[in-house]
Formats: sequence, C-alpha cells, structure tokens
Amino acid sequence: MAKTDFKTIDEYQSGFPAELQDRMQAIRKIIHEVVPEVEETISYQIPCFKYKGYLIYYSAYAKHISLSHPFSAALLERFETELKGYKVSKSAIQIPNDKELPVELIRNLIQFRKEENEAKPK
Repeated sequence: MAKTDFKTIDEYQSGFPAELQDRMQAIRKIIHEVVPEVEETISYQIPCFKYKGYLIYYSAYAKHISLSHPFSAALLERFETELKGYKVSKSAIQIPNDKELPVELIRNLIQFRKEENEAKPK
C-alpha cells in the first residue's frame, strides 16, 4: 500500500517521478515568490499553503497536477479565458503533465487568491 501519512511537502513530493517533482517544486516556488509569508503544511494528505486562511493546495497524478481550493466565482470568472483548455471545476484546475507548466497563469491565480484572503473580514 502506498504511503499516505505525509508530514511535509518534501515527503509528499519525494514519492513521485523526478519530472513530477520538478513540476510541483516549480509551483511551490511560485507560491513562495508571490506570498513570501505563506505557511506550508499537509492537509488531506496533500500539500497545502496557508496565508490569512487557506490559500491553495496541489496534488500530483499520472496525467495532471491539480491546483485545488474551493475557488470563488470571482476567480473562475476573472480567469475564464485563461483557463479554457484546462479541466476546471469549482474546486480544482487540472494542469496536464504533457503540457508546459503555465507559470504566469499560476502566478496570477496565486496573486488573486492572496488578495481574496487579504480582503476577508478578520
């Protein structure tokens, strides 16, 4: 049975092939660049990033990496054009592993989520 009691993001990522590890690490780097104060944790046995609340999660699969969080209607509307071509639901955006990582899109999504969290009442 596959390990599921991850304590750190490094531990989670280490169980994947090098190419997927690199893709996840690139996403992790973007998150830290956009939100230097972000807190890393494992939640639901996948990488989770917190900043003034939950910011975003990601998880890797054979054919895609999912960016996940219960996304707001505002986020989905704002990025509707950019997300065409990706499988999108209210809680996940699937980035195919056979396509180039959309760095600017990921950066913009994280920035939007950061601003949403900052705007929440305390």
